[in-house]
Amino acid sequence: MSDPLVLLPGMGCTALLWCRLELGGPTVTPVLQEPALDEEVDRLLGLLPDRFALAGLSLGAIVAMALVRRAPERVNRLALLSTNPYGPTPAQHAAWAEQRRLLAAEGARGLQAALLPSLLSPAVVEERPEAVALALAMAGELGDDRYDAQLRLQGTRVDERPGLARVTCPTLVLAARQDRLCGLDRHETIAALVPAAELVVIEDCGHLSPLEQPVAVGAHLRRWVNG
Repeated sequence: MSDPLVLLPGMGCTALLWCRLELGGPTVTPVLQEPALDEEVDRLLGLLPDRFALAGLSLGAIVAMALVRRAPERVNRLALLSTNPYGPTPAQHAAWAEQRRLLAAEGARGLQAALLPSLLSPAVVEERPEAVALALAMAGELGDDRYDAQLRLQGTRVDERPGLARVTCPTLVLAARQDRLCGLDRHETIAALVPAAELVVIEDCGHLSPLEQPVAVGAHLRRWVNG
């Protein structure tokens, strides 16, 4: 593959999210840092190559959906992991406001520690300290300011379903069976809307699937990239 693979991490995450995957080929791993969706897409369009494959997880996939909606000619393949195509709800706005208060009080690692039960499956939290350490390390690397910007970015999301119906590139929709944040039904909705979509479900896996099941996630991404 001559075009690079762009990997967009989720909220509270950095390029470390992808460090356990064996993907091959050139990759670009920007970190989300703007406080509004349109600003982040503008920044990425100015930063990224003319053509690329695009994969994102959670908030990274939300940005990926907006990016392919804005510039479909730039994206030759699309992968959406552990995400949600809907606009934000009042309950989500309230949760993000509370998380911003916790971030101000406890810092990025403190907020990430509080969110661990939503990010990783219970068995991983209890039995795999290396995955927990990576999740906390990402928050530390991200820092308070960028974590806060990502929380504000969440509030500027829109309903991406109309745009998904116009996606024409090959699209992989990767759901985690035990994802507490973005359930399987969200991914079924995406797969039903995108004409060239394939839905894959990773078993025994929570929200941060590249940390929990790197072998399975990496295999599906390699197959999707190589088409």
